[in-house]
Amino acid sequence: MSAINILIGLMPMIGWGVFPVLTGYFGGKPVNQIIGATYGTLIAAILVALFRQTPMLGGKAFLYTFLSGACWSIGQILVFYAFTEMGVSRTMPISTGFQLIGASLWGVFVLGEWSSATAKMLGFFAILLIIVGVYFTTYTENKSQNKGGSNALKGVLLVLCAEAGYLGYSAFPQIKSIKIDGFQAFLPQALGMAVVATIFAIATKGNRQSKPFRTKSSYTNIISGFFFAFAALTYLISARPEVNGLATGFTLSQMNVILATLGGIYVLHESKTRKEMVAVLSGLALVVVAGVITAFL
Repeated sequence: MSAINILIGLMPMIGWGVFPVLTGYFGGKPVNQIIGATYGTLIAAILVALFRQTPMLGGKAFLYTFLSGACWSIGQILVFYAFTEMGVSRTMPISTGFQLIGASLWGVFVLGEWSSATAKMLGFFAILLIIVGVYFTTYTENKSQNKGGSNALKGVLLVLCAEAGYLGYSAFPQIKSIKIDGFQAFLPQALGMAVVATIFAIATKGNRQSKPFRTKSSYTNIISGFFFAFAALTYLISARPEVNGLATGFTLSQMNVILATLGGIYVLHESKTRKEMVAVLSGLALVVVAGVITAFL
């Protein structure tokens, strides 16, 4: 694997690491966050398509990439609700672990990646390291203390359900019956995201106290959408078989948990005790080691 491929594989880590921190910083309800995130992504996708003069996809290619974006929006809405239940710093590591299991297994068993026995052994060992590392980042010294939400079980269930959407987001562009590059997939994928977000916002307007299109946070969160767009575009490129492939590309991208966790602590001021901080740093170190292992498979 070339150094350029590794660099491409690490780019989504930046965008997806900053994204949840910004949505937490700008605030708003889940409907405001999903509007801003998807509209920001759509604006970026339109600009990229115009700049590169990318031809629009048609047929199955358009449908599958559109569905990919729609699946992401559904999953992300559920995760935004999970944020309200147990906070960003607890939600993100759990979400990362679930996504790694689903997407990596799909890449290995459905798409045939990590084909050799040695690659499979090292790959699954790396996934185990990431899961253990993510678990360390969730360590709470005072078990009776409620940090970041009133219903952790509900939050975990929301994240678990969201993984079906995230798996669709990762898997649809990799269906073998279509052949597209990342730039071609970006705009129809962003359209799928924005359509689902708009439908959700219109449905939410039925609540008299909810005015998603008249709320400031719906538009400030467009900035967070730009960071997501950067991650989404570089991930689409990284996940192609000729670059890093789905299993390795996705594992590298999920090191975003490093930025998201530290951002939650230092930007969103989610306090940690000394022991919790040691556990967090130890967990993040395991994630980095695992990412290096998968980068060379």
